[in-house]
This record gives sequence, structure tokens and C-alpha cells, in this order.
Amino acid sequence: MSPAYHGAPMPARQLVLNVFLQRHGHHPAAWRHPSASASGRPDLAWWLRAAKLAEAARFDSFFIADFIGRAGDITPETGRAAIGLPFEPFTLLSAIAAVTSHIGLIATVNTNYEHPYHVARKFSSLDHLSGGRAGWNVVSSFAEHTADNFGIDAPRSHAQRYARADEFVALSKALWDSWDDDAFDRPDRAGGQFYAPAQGHALDFQGEYFASRGLLDLPRPVQGHPVLVQAGNSETGREFAARQAEMVYCSATSLPVAQAYYADVKGRMAKYGRAEDQLKVTPGLSVVVAESDQQAQDQFGELQSLVDFSNLEFGGFHLSGYPLDGPLPDLPYQAGENGKGRFLQQLELARRDNLTLRQLVLRFRVARGHLQAIGSVKTVADLMEQWFVERGADGFNVVPPLLPQGFEAFTRLVVPELQRRGLFRTEYAASTLRGHLGLERPANPHTAAGVRAA
Repeated sequence: MSPAYHGAPMPARQLVLNVFLQRHGHHPAAWRHPSASASGRPDLAWWLRAAKLAEAARFDSFFIADFIGRAGDITPETGRAAIGLPFEPFTLLSAIAAVTSHIGLIATVNTNYEHPYHVARKFSSLDHLSGGRAGWNVVSSFAEHTADNFGIDAPRSHAQRYARADEFVALSKALWDSWDDDAFDRPDRAGGQFYAPAQGHALDFQGEYFASRGLLDLPRPVQGHPVLVQAGNSETGREFAARQAEMVYCSATSLPVAQAYYADVKGRMAKYGRAEDQLKVTPGLSVVVAESDQQAQDQFGELQSLVDFSNLEFGGFHLSGYPLDGPLPDLPYQAGENGKGRFLQQLELARRDNLTLRQLVLRFRVARGHLQAIGSVKTVADLMEQWFVERGADGFNVVPPLLPQGFEAFTRLVVPELQRRGLFRTEYAASTLRGHLGLERPANPHTAAGVRAA
């Protein structure tokens, strides 16, 4: 990496940092590490400490994923993998909102298993509770075992799921806009008028998938709309991101792949009347940082030594009967409906580099297709700076392999170095998630034009 980066003036752009935590860490063997908690039960105190740490490091946002439902079959093989057992996101983020004041709070909601009225109401509540810090990770994934939990027998195609998600988001926005921003700010006690009827805008929404009449039973969210987040690498997913998303979670293992995705998605925005800076691209970053490159490699190697190679599956085929140190068998692998882009990257690299099954698992399964940064503070910060400066990313979705120590090390070592280089804030300049990200506050189509968030 060029040393010129280090002496450059503070850029107009600033890194976006989101953190995505799982109870033990994102490495599949993290739960087997000697430092891991002896219990697999949810732990509120652990999550509150993690959120406070992220806010103290001035992170933009704290993300809670939601994997609805688990596979219905319980076997010795399924019992060998850790289950996150997360809290329901709105419940957890409401608790976090009470002990934080600035960090954004992003929850996953799957559009296959909810109604927009419920979701719009929950996000509006979270946005008001937090003073304007809510974000929605919109997902439309569809797994058979999840559908079984809801008694859904007929699978929806990839195109149907995205069409449903589009309509879901459209109705949610209409519900958030069903009241003027100041509809409840000045009750007329003398005149006996709690709100002016002209400030409410009842819906009569009838779409292909959803219908709704009436108004949301909450004032318009502090941010106008919660920040919309999306993850998807398919053609349909990229188009959805360009049209709707304000932050994108994505995966890329090389800078050229990241740059191509960045340019492609942002290049689609103009046709929807959107400026490129209104979408933040944040690739996943699996990071192990220590005082030296060797120390970081040793720490990562300890995790790698705990990986379970039983019950291997790739592209729809079980590979446990093939030699671990032999090449990837020549089989007609197929990408599933979810994570197509990530799967194709793995397949291409496995064949190009002639990876053995063991190498494939150790290289990809442990980071799930995300960028790996393993090394000293300089090594990690240089990599992040290069991807940022060379337009492979607007920031990163940090996914530490081992918790809590992996995230603690990142905030203690890497964040101060990014601040020293002028790439990341030293203090919050705004109070809302939109403000952190430099996103405009959506205009209510019934009233005044939108303004940039505070």
C-alpha cells in the first residue's frame, strides 16, 4: 500500500463502521475456544456491554441479525454446530437504546413472515425510543425449515420474494408518512383540538401482496424513516439496493471484486433519482488484530485448529466421504437461493487455486466469504484504508471471529489508528443514525421537502 495515504489531508469522506456480533464470535469454532462462555443461553448483560463498547469507540451502528427458526431435524451432526440463540431484535435493541445515546440500532426483519403494519409500528417505536437511531435490515430469504415454523408450504421464487419486499417497504414508508412531522406538537387546549385533521393522511393501500387502510398509531419517526439496510449480491438484489437501500452489507474477498460491486450498485442509482452518497457500501470484515502480525496469526491459528470438518456440505452436495486433503470433487454444484454471489466467489476461487476440501473450509467457511484482515494494527488499518480510498468500500461491517476479545482488540488498537489517520470520527457530530451516515431525512410527500439529518 502506498505510504502517500498516510500523509494525505483528512478526506471529505469518513469511514462507516458497523459491528455485527454473534454470541461467541463469527468463527464456527469460536464456541470451542477455552475463553468461550460455558453457557449457550442468551445473556443481556453481555449484549449491553458490547453495545456500550461500540458506542465508546464511536461506531455508526450496532447490528442484530435475526435468523428466524432453526432446522427441524435434530441429529448428532446438527448438534455439533453452535446456535446463537439470539434475543428477538426489537426487544434487545430497546434495552440497548436505554443504556446508549448515539449509536445506531439496526434490526433484521424478514419480509416473508410479517405484515408491514406491524413492522412499521415496531420500527417507529424503536426510532422514538432511541431518539432517531433505528435501522432496518430488509431481508427476503426463504428457507424450508423457517417456512415450516410458520406453516408455509409453498415456496416463493427469488423474483417473488423481492417483489414482495418492494411492496412491503413501500407500504411501510406510506405508514410512516401517514402523519405530518408536527402533527402532535401543539395541541390546542383552549380550542379543544388535539391535532388538526389535515395533518393525518389515511391510507387506502391495495397491492399484490398487502392491503392496509388507516393511519399508523404513532407520530412520524424521528428520522422520517428508519435507515434502510440490505444485503444481496444477485442482479435483483443489486437493483433493490440501488432503488431502496441506504446501507448495503456485502461480501468480497478481493479489492477488484469489491470495486466492481461498488461501482455497479452505485452506478444504478441515478435512474432512481438518487445521489451515490446516499448509499453506503460496507463489506464484511473478519478481523484478528494484535500487537504484531505473528501474534495475530497465532491467535487465528488457534481458532483454525478447532474447526470441525465433519458433515461437510457445498453447493448442495455432502462431501464428508471425500478426502479432506484432496481437491474439490468435480460435481454439478448449484448456488442456493440465498447467498448466490458469495457461493460463486468461493467456487471460482476453489477451482482457480485448486484448493483442497480442508483449504476450502479453512479459507471460506470461517469467514463466510468476507474480507479477512489478520495482523498488526498497521496491517489491518492499511487494508481498510486502501479499500476505502480506492472505492471498494464506504466502510465496513465488522464481524469479529472471537468474542469478546476480538472486538475489544479492534476498538483498542485499530479505531485509534483510523482516527489518527483522519479516516474516522473522534466524537459523534450528530444524534441520529441518518446524521452519522450523512443521509437525507426523507421528505413527507404530504408536507414539506426533506432536509439533511442532524
